[in-house]
Amino acid sequence: METLLGGLLAFGMAFAVVDACPKYCVCQNLSESLGTLCPSKGLLFVPPDIDRRTVELRLGGNFIIHIGRQDFANMTGLVDLTLSRNTISHIQPFSFLDLESLRSLHLDSNRLPSLGEDTLRGLVNLQHLIVNNNQLGGIADDAFEDFLLTLEDLDLSYNNLHGLPWDSVRRMVNLHQLSLDHNLLDHIAEGTFADLQKLARLDLTSNRLQKLPPDPIFARSQASALTATPFAPPLSFSFGGNPLHCNCELLWLRRLERDDDLETCGSPGGLKGRYFWHVREEEFVCEPPLITQHTHKLLVLEGQAATLKCKAIGDPGPLIHWVAPDDRLMGNSSRTAVYSNGTLDILITTSQDSGAFTCIAANAAGEATATVEVSIVQLPHLSNSTSRTAPPKSRLSDITGSSKTSRGGGGSEGGEPPKSPPERAVLVSDVTTTSALVKWSVSKSAPRVKMYQLQYNCSDDEVLIYRMIPASNKAFVVNNLVSGTGYDLCVLAMWDDTATTLTATNIVGCAQFFTKADYPQCQSMHSQILGGTMILVIGGIIVATLLVFIVILMVRYKCARATQSSGAQ
Repeated sequence: METLLGGLLAFGMAFAVVDACPKYCVCQNLSESLGTLCPSKGLLFVPPDIDRRTVELRLGGNFIIHIGRQDFANMTGLVDLTLSRNTISHIQPFSFLDLESLRSLHLDSNRLPSLGEDTLRGLVNLQHLIVNNNQLGGIADDAFEDFLLTLEDLDLSYNNLHGLPWDSVRRMVNLHQLSLDHNLLDHIAEGTFADLQKLARLDLTSNRLQKLPPDPIFARSQASALTATPFAPPLSFSFGGNPLHCNCELLWLRRLERDDDLETCGSPGGLKGRYFWHVREEEFVCEPPLITQHTHKLLVLEGQAATLKCKAIGDPGPLIHWVAPDDRLMGNSSRTAVYSNGTLDILITTSQDSGAFTCIAANAAGEATATVEVSIVQLPHLSNSTSRTAPPKSRLSDITGSSKTSRGGGGSEGGEPPKSPPERAVLVSDVTTTSALVKWSVSKSAPRVKMYQLQYNCSDDEVLIYRMIPASNKAFVVNNLVSGTGYDLCVLAMWDDTATTLTATNIVGCAQFFTKADYPQCQSMHSQILGGTMILVIGGIIVATLLVFIVILMVRYKCARATQSSGAQ
């Protein structure tokens, strides 16, 4: 009896499971694990009525386009998920968040364009990730973050990948197989495979790699490798179909004892098309760098930008670095920019940039250097008050154009009348709340001026504002001033010093002025009274006219009534 009841109970449970199975699918309950099989059923989406206790779910060969967050919600016991051969083009972030027990995920032969940061979030126990035959063009840096230490098999072949998150690959210490063939990879970061001691298969076939980073792991791919151990298995390594640049950087690879897999050289020209393993070691050579073009001398006005150029050739292509006059290696900052083509841009020059800059071109065969002399033409720096301005240098009297005084001393001696004060060289007029017109003059005997410069600041701070003005102008409107504020302003002239062949700078003159306060203009009381009086007069005339009109109407009305009464009598 007990046997009969147990059989009926088992049959009832099996019937309940089958009854809960999605339409067109087959459900199997084997050894207390439920499998839901829906391959090639023409499904357009993940069936919503899948039993949440499913351990194995196969949805391959359908027409599923989108994976949403609710498709696999609460399926904490799912171990194997197959979504191969669909048309999936989008996976919503956190769609696999509940799949904490998943070991194997097959997404091959779909249309995925990328893997985002949260696309695979939650797969903390994943061991096999198969994403080959998609349209992957990029993978986020943290896409594999949740399963870096558990992943054993990663297949990204037959995609459009130009790069990978190599830092993540470096940390996959339990990785056994890595398939990256038939992509567009052109660079592998050095040290990527240093910690992958369990790696047994690496496929880099048919990419755009010109060189490979040297790593001891490749020694395990030799035909004469030592006996394999579980901690260091022999490495199956394939890299054919790449345009290898056969120079001294690949000499380490040529020295490995491997079977010929028909790898060929893609460059240089003399070795192009030859089998890699048939090229003699002495033919793997490099050429030291040679600097072909560079800036020799540069004269820059302080505060202006400077561009230093340096070009070099060599095999492999040399890297170019710049060293400042104080032996400091130049890098990218808020004031400088170093480009891969060897150009150095100094966005704002200072007096400390004056000196010899060194261009260093280096590659595996050696290095070459060149020097660039930079001369900075310094500008006078004025303090907040014009009374503290440093005394000008030579030929100030020629620039300022002020009238010359007698060297004798007092002007009243000898019966001559005292001379009038010299005419000011800088005048400020038409001052408003936010602008002022600045005019200046120079004497005819002054040297030829190349350019004028205005320096001004307000009395509230020490920040100097510069304005460069062509030599043909003798006036300038200063805008964007602060209302009700005092300003110190100086005009400087830059001219060629014939004695030193450098650009000299002297002060034409200085001036102080105050901008007008920005107060609303008040109308006079007389105009207000006059306006009010006019309004009252006009209103009174209108009221009087209306009263007269009303009186006339009443008189006419009474006259008409009186006429009618007399006629009736």
